[in-house]
Amino acid sequence: FLVGSGAIGCERLKNWAMMGIASGPNGVIHITDMDTIEKSNLNRQFLFRPSDVGKLKSDTAAAAVVKMNPDLQGKIVTHQDRVGAETECIYNDGFFEGIDAVTNALDNVDARRYMDSRCVYHRKPLLESGTLGTKGNTQVVVPFLTESYSASRDPPEKSIPMCTLKNFPNAIEHTIQWARDLFAGFFVQPAENVNAYLSTPDYVNTSMGQTNENVKIETLTTIRDYLVTDKPLTFEDCIVWARKNFENIYNNAIQQLLFNFPEDSTTSSGQLFWSPPKRAPTAIAFDPSSDLHVDFIVAAANLHAFNYGLKGSHDREHIRDAATAVRIPKFEPKSGVKIQVNENDNAAESGNNGTDPSQLEALEASLPNPASYAGVRLIPANFEKDDDTNFHIDFITAASNLRASNYGITAADRFRTKQIAGKIIPAIATTTSLVTGLICLELYKIIGSGLGDNKRKIDDYKNGFINLALPFFGFSEPIEPAKYKYNGIEASEWDAIMIDRDVTLQELIDYFTNEHKLELSMVSSGVTLLYSPFLNRAKSEARKSMKISQLLPEVTKKDIEPYVKWVALSVCCCDADDEDVDVPDVRIKIRN
Repeated sequence: FLVGSGAIGCERLKNWAMMGIASGPNGVIHITDMDTIEKSNLNRQFLFRPSDVGKLKSDTAAAAVVKMNPDLQGKIVTHQDRVGAETECIYNDGFFEGIDAVTNALDNVDARRYMDSRCVYHRKPLLESGTLGTKGNTQVVVPFLTESYSASRDPPEKSIPMCTLKNFPNAIEHTIQWARDLFAGFFVQPAENVNAYLSTPDYVNTSMGQTNENVKIETLTTIRDYLVTDKPLTFEDCIVWARKNFENIYNNAIQQLLFNFPEDSTTSSGQLFWSPPKRAPTAIAFDPSSDLHVDFIVAAANLHAFNYGLKGSHDREHIRDAATAVRIPKFEPKSGVKIQVNENDNAAESGNNGTDPSQLEALEASLPNPASYAGVRLIPANFEKDDDTNFHIDFITAASNLRASNYGITAADRFRTKQIAGKIIPAIATTTSLVTGLICLELYKIIGSGLGDNKRKIDDYKNGFINLALPFFGFSEPIEPAKYKYNGIEASEWDAIMIDRDVTLQELIDYFTNEHKLELSMVSSGVTLLYSPFLNRAKSEARKSMKISQLLPEVTKKDIEPYVKWVALSVCCCDADDEDVDVPDVRIKIRN
């Protein structure tokens, strides 16, 4: 089962075709990828051609390798489904029973962990790999022999402190991330909030009942502004909105920051406040002769128009003239405005330290009646980096570089901004081919061991770590799974207590008593508690007489899906000394 047919997926499928994988009478390759081919894929996903743009990746990749090896004709089954809990009706017990191994060609950790959990559950080998520029890694996961992919995790990536993003950037990465957040704060979240307000009865109480007061005021203010105060009727109104926001962000906010912390201000220790890495900013006045300034207005106005379904414009001269004509009131910095200086500060950037209940009441009263907006919905500009006509990257580039200009940071071009804002991982074909080759070597071992050689040792397999830029090639044995014992039996994450018939709850209790000398004290399925000492006696006795296939629907109020053959239960047990004992999950076969 090949999960993903992007850069690694294409290379892997090509290798399999050359190796003759699945070309025998009973061979089958399953591929899934929900994406369609985009032009930007062509430089690294080599089974695709310009004429394939817009087609499904899985179908196109399969057709390409059949041309390479005609013996694969009819041997490849393509799917277009994301792997996840929502598709377990497709990739169900029967599906996993019919495959020998899984190879991931994924681009996100969550999907990798999910597939890893399914492989552990169904006891299937998993071949995992990834690349990052010249770096690559491979991992082989073999049931009962190695730990799972999820058993070891990389440390989380360091995030940029919020105070640095909001007030004290010192690198272009900071301003790009800030601009990315600004994009969401202008063109995505407000539209989603407005739509929720218009479609949810009694939105303030039902959806925001437990929300922090400051957040509630901010959200309701945005809803009011986008529905009433700043609602545009024409594209000209969008230009005015963009021009006012330019002033607020790049002039007024900087003046306020310098009012709070003048360039010669010092800290309590006597050190200059604006000491490195902090950079003292400079306010920017709108200059219609600056292409960068006009870039911001053009992109912001068009995106604001998109939110409301208004027709935009590419006429830079008209937009420049209209922005220049907007009357901007003179800004006067205010005393008492709190600005967050350190990450641990909780001070809100507002004129007071708390919320006035009357302010919230007045704000709620100022919101329009949703009934008067029947059928009205805003359109969120969900971020899409690969469409060069949608103004998304244009806005982020202009917003980031203006922010960089405020703080004396070297600007970034559109390409670098797109790479950082879109979190584009550079792909090098050489790394992809090497990593795929290493995985195919491990696949030979897994196939060989499945054909009769059961004397597998952990040192037969190798995990790989490479960096072509150094160059560095490192290989290590996989790590054994963590072991624990229950009642003298050794077990790991791969183990489960398998019961191949639909038993009653009482029979399950008796099984643990007789077979393992353990008292079953609690049984659950997911978040649903099926049995515990806390149940009242009548309910407990009634449940004990029910088969598991009857008990689950009775308690959860949901039928067991017809594709489910095995039900997984988590159990708590204690021994004769009343000590808790860790035991593997229990799996009960309810259908053949």
